[in-house]
Amino acid sequence: MEQHGLLKRTAELAIEFLDGLAKRRVGPNASIEELRGALGGALPERGEEPRETVERLARAADPGLVAMAGPRYFGFVIGGHVPAALAADWLTSTWDQNATLYVTSPANSVAEEVAAGWLLEVLDLPCTASVGFTTGCAMASFTALAAARHTVLQRAGWDVEARGLFGAPEIDVVVGEEVHVTILAALQYLGLGRERVEKVATDAQGRMDAASLHRVLAGCRGPLIVCAQAGNVNTGAFDPLAEIGAAVRERGGWLHVDGAFGLWAAASPSLAHLVRGAAGADSWATDGHKWLNVPYDSGIVIVNDAESHRAAMTIAAAYLVQTEGRERDPFDYVPEFSRRARGFTVWAALRSLGRQGIADLVERCCALARRFAERLGQPGVEILNEVVLNQVLVRFHPPDGGDVDVFTREVIARVQADGTCWLGGTTWHGMAAMRISVSNWSTTEEDVDRSAEAILRIYWTASS
Repeated sequence: MEQHGLLKRTAELAIEFLDGLAKRRVGPNASIEELRGALGGALPERGEEPRETVERLARAADPGLVAMAGPRYFGFVIGGHVPAALAADWLTSTWDQNATLYVTSPANSVAEEVAAGWLLEVLDLPCTASVGFTTGCAMASFTALAAARHTVLQRAGWDVEARGLFGAPEIDVVVGEEVHVTILAALQYLGLGRERVEKVATDAQGRMDAASLHRVLAGCRGPLIVCAQAGNVNTGAFDPLAEIGAAVRERGGWLHVDGAFGLWAAASPSLAHLVRGAAGADSWATDGHKWLNVPYDSGIVIVNDAESHRAAMTIAAAYLVQTEGRERDPFDYVPEFSRRARGFTVWAALRSLGRQGIADLVERCCALARRFAERLGQPGVEILNEVVLNQVLVRFHPPDGGDVDVFTREVIARVQADGTCWLGGTTWHGMAAMRISVSNWSTTEEDVDRSAEAILRIYWTASS
């Protein structure tokens, strides 16, 4: 019964936080010294009552929490959590399932299986593709590129899982000049190297140039992997996936699409043209916590050739009770053994939203991004990108003709300190810029207008 009371009190604390989320200052309210003082100290010799511990944690952590699940957090393409997914996440922790094998959690295994089918349908990808549920998009790309490495070397007569890379044929890896850092990280982890890639020129919006790709591919001689983007991290722009896919297939290579947030454009009838050709790729990576608005720990990897996917990931041991394909063993599709049962939250988000709800979520965020650009379109404020998706890049010009980069960074810092909203900064094509990402289900036009007014107020104050 003591546990019942603890969980009820914990639910009360969570609900209190959620009730105040929309009105909460978006940034933190405490310094690192204050947080260390509240959370730190010597480890007690004797433990305290669980309820006291939970209440202490809630009290001490609260000033250092960032309201990134709230409606005015516009940094890093971080979505919130739709109610059904949050509730399913609570149940997931309570059930405490190890999602390694079918035998350790048949319910999660089937939830992953069903959610995978729904995802392929929503994203308009081949229904026979395999799906793995990872920590985030970085590990999703790692997994996809492991499958790519397996396949292109197998075609060259090399078993990389058994023999490693020592003596293996060199793989040509081709990326765009504005490749996301997580792709380079995945290549680093896989022993393919982040500096030996061939980079293809991009246009003014960060899209890979197809003609330049052909020139780069003409110089490639070994097994080939090409990484393209659905949604540039700064502008939201899309590589010409259909043209890239045709060029890669002609060379017998593997095309991976990094679609952390942009791949979700496929769910919208009005935006699906942006991902034209994506279904012809060999693998894809995306993030459920971005536009599906699932709580964190929700990356998704999809591989067209399920056997390549399993060959790159799976491993056998005498003590494991493996199904050999009769049922889904989740660890066949991700790098981890023991892990959280991620299938439940994704299943709940998809089920609660439905196809139309996912489309509405994506379209609404894109409309709000355009509204941001319109509201900020004042003298001295420059919108740098074509707002094709949910990303807005903003640059601020000082009235005295001073350094635009320095001034833009000052405006960003003041906006972050103000607390009305939170957004990040970036350097794009050599220019400092404010980066606004709209990806939360609960963001409204009022939130955008209030945030834009605060940004302009701070800009005008800094200009005076």
